Amino acid sequence: MAASDMKELLIHELGDLLYAEQLILKMLGTLTREVKNPEMLARVQEHIGETEEQIERLRRAFEAIGEKAKAEKCDAAIGLKEEHDSFKKEEKPSKAMLEAFDLGNSLRVEHYEIAGYRSAIAVATALGEREVMGLLGESLREEEAMASFIERNSVRALRGLAAGMDLAAGNADVVLTLEGGSRGGGSKSSGSKSSGGSASKSGGSKSSSSGSKSSSSGNKSASKSGGSSSRTTSERSSGSKSGGGSSSSKSSGSKSGGSKSSGSKSSGSKSGSSRSR
Repeated sequence: MAASDMKELLIHELGDLLYAEQLILKMLGTLTREVKNPEMLARVQEHIGETEEQIERLRRAFEAIGEKAKAEKCDAAIGLKEEHDSFKKEEKPSKAMLEAFDLGNSLRVEHYEIAGYRSAIAVATALGEREVMGLLGESLREEEAMASFIERNSVRALRGLAAGMDLAAGNADVVLTLEGGSRGGGSKSSGSKSSGGSASKSGGSKSSSSGSKSSSSGNKSASKSGGSSSRTTSERSSGSKSGGGSSSSKSSGSKSGGSKSSGSKSSGSKSGSSRSR
């Protein structure tokens, strides 16, 4: 039909909207099978009822201007459906990724409908078709409310989907809090292993340090004791001129005993010195 006057343009706008709403009603049915977020799903189901009412309003708008309702092919609505279908076919997304895509695609659909209703209302206003203006205005408010709902909730929904995808892929990061707890999907096991490992190492180093200190203390004690014994024996050796062989033997034995703390080289040289004397 050649649009030669404003009324014909209004008929075209109403027919375009009718075709779009009928196609979008089918798209919303597909959306209910792809969306798992309970809040989003409930809103989509509610909008299905709103869309059915919008189709009925368009038929009444046709009647208000004395015309029979007839859908006009809407290439824009077809394109929005094809965009969804091609993404699903070509990208082969996971269920979570498809749901994330649907949020953006749904918002594009709503904004297209908003633009369509505003355009038709402008033409009806120019023609003074008040009944048509009222009918289309009701549908416009519903589309604006749906778009606003998606905009308010999409970021939170996308974050939830992203967290689920990271968890499924094993990419959840460990985030330790100041209280010693942890946040994040797979963080609990890796966090506890790391914490446990450092704790045992720390405990081990303390134990080792304590052991070395006691060992060092024991060595000092033994060294002092050995040195005292050695000096006493040496004095006996030098004091008794007769029986030097036995003194030498005792001296050597005692110094040999002391050598455990001071070292074998020192013991050997001292023992040799005693014998020469």
